[in-house]
Amino acid sequence: MNTEQVLLQRCESKCELCTSELNLVVYEVPPVNAPDADHCVMICDVCHGQVSNPDNMDANHWHCLKDSMWSQVPAVQVMAWRILKKLSTEVWAQDLLDMLYLDEESQQWAEAAAGESDANSEPTLDSNGNVLTDGDTVTLIKDLDVKGAGFTAKRGTSVRNISLTSNPEQIEGRVNGVRIVLLTCFLKKAN
Repeated sequence: MNTEQVLLQRCESKCELCTSELNLVVYEVPPVNAPDADHCVMICDVCHGQVSNPDNMDANHWHCLKDSMWSQVPAVQVMAWRILKKLSTEVWAQDLLDMLYLDEESQQWAEAAAGESDANSEPTLDSNGNVLTDGDTVTLIKDLDVKGAGFTAKRGTSVRNISLTSNPEQIEGRVNGVRIVLLTCFLKKAN
C-alpha cells in the first residue's frame, strides 16, 4: 500500500484534524526527510488551506482540536500542538495547549518547524531591553486596567510562566487567574 492508502485506512477516510470526509489530501508534517505515513496526516482541503496559510486561520474552525489532540498518532498530535500554539491568544486554545501532553520526541518535532518560522522574528524585550522567553517570570512596573475582566493589575505583581505571542511587543500571562495579553513596555524581567 502507498502512503495515501495507509493514511485513508488509519483515519477511516476522515480528516484527522476536523473529521470532515470531503476532499482529503495528504499533508507532510515538516520537517520531513522521508514522507512516510508516520510523518504525514490526512486532512481536508479546509484544514489544508488554513495550515498552508496560517495568517488566515479561522479560530472557530479549530475548536475540533479538543477531540483530535488526543489522537494516538504522533503526527496528528504535532499538528494539533502547532495549530494551538499559533492560536494561543485565544483563551480556549491556550487551555487546550496547557492540557496537551507530547512525549519528548514529539515535542521536539513540534517545536522544530515552529523554531524555523520564529528564527527571523524580532526578540521580545522587556522595558529594560532584556530578552524574554516562554516560561519567564515578569513583574508589572505600572498599575494596568484590565478591560473586560473588571480589575486592575497592580504594580509589582509577578506574572509567572509567560507565553510569547507573534507580536514582540506583547506577552501572555495569568493575573488574578485570568489569562491576559500584556504590553512588554509595562514589564520587567524578574531576576
